[in-house]
Amino acid sequence: MARRRQGGVDRAPGAFACAGFTLIEVLVVMVIIGCLAGLAVISSGVAGPARELRSEADRLAGLIGVLADEAVLDNREYGLRLERDSYQVFFYDETSGRWQALSDGARQLPDWAELSFELEGEPLVLPAPARDEKKSKDARPPVPQLVILSSGELSPFRLELGERRKDGLRLELSSDGFRLPRVETLGGKGRAG
Repeated sequence: MARRRQGGVDRAPGAFACAGFTLIEVLVVMVIIGCLAGLAVISSGVAGPARELRSEADRLAGLIGVLADEAVLDNREYGLRLERDSYQVFFYDETSGRWQALSDGARQLPDWAELSFELEGEPLVLPAPARDEKKSKDARPPVPQLVILSSGELSPFRLELGERRKDGLRLELSSDGFRLPRVETLGGKGRAG
C-alpha cells in the first residue's frame, strides 16, 4: 500500500487527519468553565461582608430618599426607628396623634453588622433588640429617632453602619437636614459604640 506524507507524518490514504480539538470546541469548554466559576463565586459569597454591608447602606440611603419624596407628596411625616441591629419605618398618624409602624416588622441587619447614630451632633444610645415580643399595656409606643418632615427636611444626622469586628469596614450616611444622605467609607475607624 502506498503511503503519502502529509504535514510531516506518514499516513495511509483515506485516514482522518484529526489530531486534537478544534478551536471552537476549546472556546465552548472555556465559556462553560467560566460560567460555572462565576456561579460558584456568586453563590459562595466570596465578595463577603463588605459587599453586603455596602448594599445595606445603599438600601438605607435609598429608603431615606424615597421617604423624603413620599413625605412631600403625601404631606405626611415619616420616621425611622433605629436599633443596633435593625431599623423600621413609621408614619405619624394625625388622627390618633401617635407614630404607627408602616410595616409589621423591622429590617434586620446581618448578625455581623451594627448601627450607631448621632442626631444633631449628639450620639444616641440605640436600644438593644427587644427579646420579649409581648408588650405590656404600660409600655410607650416606639418613637422614631430620625424624622422626615412633609416639607422635605429631615433631622440632621450621622449614621454609621459597620461590621462588629474591630478592623471591619465602616460606612457612613449623613445629612445636614436638607440634602439626602450619601454612602461614604470611613477609614481607620474601629467599632461603633
